[in-house]
Amino acid sequence: MILIILNLFAPARSHALEQRLTIDDVLGLYQEKVQQRLKPRFDFADVDWPPEKVALVAFKDTRLLELWAYTAGRWQHIKDYRVKGMSGTRGPKLREGDYQVPEGSYGIELLNPNSAYHLSLKLDYPNAYDRQQAEQDGRVDLGGDIFIHGGRSSKGCLALGDRAAEELFIMAAMIGEQNVSVLITPRDFRFRPQLPVADNLPAWTGELNTRISSHLRRFPLADKRSW
Repeated sequence: MILIILNLFAPARSHALEQRLTIDDVLGLYQEKVQQRLKPRFDFADVDWPPEKVALVAFKDTRLLELWAYTAGRWQHIKDYRVKGMSGTRGPKLREGDYQVPEGSYGIELLNPNSAYHLSLKLDYPNAYDRQQAEQDGRVDLGGDIFIHGGRSSKGCLALGDRAAEELFIMAAMIGEQNVSVLITPRDFRFRPQLPVADNLPAWTGELNTRISSHLRRFPLADKRSW
């Protein structure tokens, strides 16, 4: 009799476990809450909500991620997020399993509403520059599945906590992943000089830092406002 009762309940439990959220489901759950949290910040920065496009600028050394929105032909700072979990050291990601957070300029490839870390945004790593340098170095198996996600721990990704993940996920879903860019840098080159290339890093890391520094000029420190 006990076996029969367990079997009767097993299909229902299995069906529940197979239920998966869609992006529309997540919008229904969090869009209003996120708007209540973020719209005052956009109003303060004199930027329309939802924004036309946004940029996420992450600094490895200080574990900070800046949110910028594009308006009237320029980028305006909106707010900062604390990176609560990441792995690796300064320097680009080179291969699968090195647990390095990549460095460079990336787009958002997809949104995952069923992430093991609440919600997540997948970066398009490796990008064209990563692949080009790997080919020159003779490296293969560059790795992948690099996300910005919720939670507080990560191996090769950026964990921002669930609340931040909700905000970034909802914005990306509202304006389209193609309108979200991500810049990851070892340090803030806007006021700190470039790093010498360490012996354990590829020689082209200096060139990569120069490219990152050039991208950073779009986000001037003078435009950061206090909240």
